[in-house]
Amino acid sequence: MEQRSCKTVYILLFIFLVFSSRTSTSAASCRRKAVKHLSTAPPSSTPLESRITTKVIAVSIVSGVLTGLVSALALAFLVRCTVKYLKQTPLLKGPVVFSPKITPKSLHAALANGIQLLGSDPNGKYYKMVLDNGLVVAVKRLGSLEGNGSPDGSKSVKRRLQKELELLAGLRDRNLMSLRAYVRESDEFSLVYDYIPNGSLEDVMNKVRAGEVELGWEIRLRVAVGIVKGLQYLHFSCEQQILHYNLKPTNVMLDSEFEPRLADCGLAKIIPTSHTGVSCYSAPESSQTNRYTDKSDVFSFGMILGVLLTGRDPSLPFSIEGASGGSLGQWLKHLQQSGEVREALDKSILGEEVEEDEMLMALRITIICLSDFPADRPSSDELVHMLTQLHSF
Repeated sequence: MEQRSCKTVYILLFIFLVFSSRTSTSAASCRRKAVKHLSTAPPSSTPLESRITTKVIAVSIVSGVLTGLVSALALAFLVRCTVKYLKQTPLLKGPVVFSPKITPKSLHAALANGIQLLGSDPNGKYYKMVLDNGLVVAVKRLGSLEGNGSPDGSKSVKRRLQKELELLAGLRDRNLMSLRAYVRESDEFSLVYDYIPNGSLEDVMNKVRAGEVELGWEIRLRVAVGIVKGLQYLHFSCEQQILHYNLKPTNVMLDSEFEPRLADCGLAKIIPTSHTGVSCYSAPESSQTNRYTDKSDVFSFGMILGVLLTGRDPSLPFSIEGASGGSLGQWLKHLQQSGEVREALDKSILGEEVEEDEMLMALRITIICLSDFPADRPSSDELVHMLTQLHSF
């Protein structure tokens, strides 16, 4: 798009300069005629002839000034366009590595020798890969970056994605997935992260619902606190505020100690094939008006906290007063208004009275996060203090 704009400017400037030269020649011709007329005119010229000569001279002067002014503006715009073009981010080919444990050669070799598919979502596929030094990493291959269908649009998307990846590679926080490297091949990007054996929070909660894994309240609260601390870092600790845009259990990875790490931070904003609008974790303002703020991330966190407390799948319909089709948030608000909010808690984690009080308080926090109005939701910074007061971390 930028290249096409610059080319257009060059063509228009060329046409303008040709036109200007012809205008200048014409103006000069008028001035010569005026001088000739003055030199050859008899001493006693009529008032009409004097007025015509004055108009010709005035028009020539104004034409020259305007031509010079417009030429200067066009030249300034051309210089600005050229500088902007020269400053744009170059598209890098091959592996770009941010970790000393990884080399471009080892990445190429591992990608060529085959990788194990772990899962997929609408934005790409996840793989497990072992490098030649024994390091196990996770790879996410993004879908084709088609942009707006044109080569220039595709390049623009790639540059923005490359710039975003370089920004994410510089983030260092316990609750974020660190980007170790990325590889650009044609229209595809492969992102390299640390391998997390426990998988995502979605995987773990599916096992909990199937009775394969037990996840007590203490661990669930640790997961919730870790997630909101990751958001706090993105929203308040970075030089420029970063929004997640696609926070959901599949983008929350759990390490061996069930410490959560947020993945895919900010990528949904620039991936043209992103499918974030249909997620039940999306805030109402983002799916209805495409407005997204840090409070939209807080809404998504509220949905995750609701899943941790109830153990339920929010993609399924909830029955409210005998009618099905409600959301998790609507169901929780209905139970709170009817004084039956305890019924929402996952029965497998009900136990000691102290823990139950903490869970009920956490449910109230969940409902506040799921407010339809962004201004009524707490910030991620406030949420860290609210949740850490429930339990000592």
